[in-house]
Amino acid sequence: MGITRLDELKTGMVLATDLVASDGRLLFKSGTKLEDRHLELLKRVGVDEADVEIDPNDLSVETLQQVEDYVRDFFLYVNPDFPPTIEMFRIALDLTAKQVAAGWELPDVGERRADSVEHLEDVFVKGMGTPETLVRHETELTSFPDIFFRIKEVLEDDSASADRIAKVVSTDMSLAAKLLKLVNSPLYGFPQTIDSISRAVALVGAKELSTLALGISAINYFKDIPAELMDMETFWRHSITCGIFAKILAGTQTGLSPERFFIGGLLHDVGRLIMFKKLPYASTEAMLFARENSIPLTEAEMSVMGFIHTDVSTPLLEAWKFPEGLSNMINYHHTPMEFPNPLEPAIIHVADNLANAVEIALSGMYVMPGLDEDAWALLGLDPVPVLEESVSQYGAQIDTIMSAFF
Repeated sequence: MGITRLDELKTGMVLATDLVASDGRLLFKSGTKLEDRHLELLKRVGVDEADVEIDPNDLSVETLQQVEDYVRDFFLYVNPDFPPTIEMFRIALDLTAKQVAAGWELPDVGERRADSVEHLEDVFVKGMGTPETLVRHETELTSFPDIFFRIKEVLEDDSASADRIAKVVSTDMSLAAKLLKLVNSPLYGFPQTIDSISRAVALVGAKELSTLALGISAINYFKDIPAELMDMETFWRHSITCGIFAKILAGTQTGLSPERFFIGGLLHDVGRLIMFKKLPYASTEAMLFARENSIPLTEAEMSVMGFIHTDVSTPLLEAWKFPEGLSNMINYHHTPMEFPNPLEPAIIHVADNLANAVEIALSGMYVMPGLDEDAWALLGLDPVPVLEESVSQYGAQIDTIMSAFF
């Protein structure tokens, strides 16, 4: 998509979003192919710009080659002949080309750096702090929000009524407001506005809404990550993107609750947040090492710190007494086939890879983590239609869902 001034609009261009007049009146729906009569009407009503679909074919052969070279660098650690990888590469290539056609400049090497981190001080140094030590130090210093445990108590009580759940959630106004925003977002797609937590519980389900509340309260725990170390909005955008894809993919499987997988995707990198808090300088070093050497971030974490973020999330989620099913899909999302029942972590694994693929066109910094072929096979899906539809749904949801959190 690209915002184009009226004097640059041409016949044949296609509207990427609905075009409305200044008074809110719908002029043309998205997908409309502009003709001379459309352009004349826009002039008469005073519309000065429109959001039109960008055609990558307008790029020069040289620019297209630069885009392909840029995207290919992110796929160094995946099988180039594996059909799902081929489709993810095509998606990343198409999204990146559209961004460039819309005026985005491909980031140079200098932009893949973190700076102003010299003042950060690690609580532990390599060899002194194990994942368990980091988590124990964190949980001893900082209490988890009480609302988390109240929700968890309700979640574990099979006899809890909808009213009781609604009352518990409603004691935290910020949490309740975010829940209502999410329930009214494209994540659920209800045709009518849901204006109360009680109604949300009735429509979404008690366990599903409680699980969603758990995820939101966990996010609120991490508010003191230094901005110069990590842009938290970028971090959570990746996490939410992974959650959206996980929910969509879970919906293709029989007998799974898709809402759980949104939370699993949302919190799949929670161990990395503890590393940011306790090992900020080492975390930065790992990020730089991954960028400069074009290796997966997990490999860089292992090289710099001797463990990866899922090694940290395992004792962390145990200390929080997080639901076991959610913990397992988070802790094994990089190694799903090592878990006895690998389908659930496999879904998060595929969603994480797809999230990384679409983020290449959004100044992504890290190469693809690597797609386990056995994990993909568990899903039993045809990659082209499933991944295309997943990315289409993601595009329609991400901005609205992000606005519910930020």
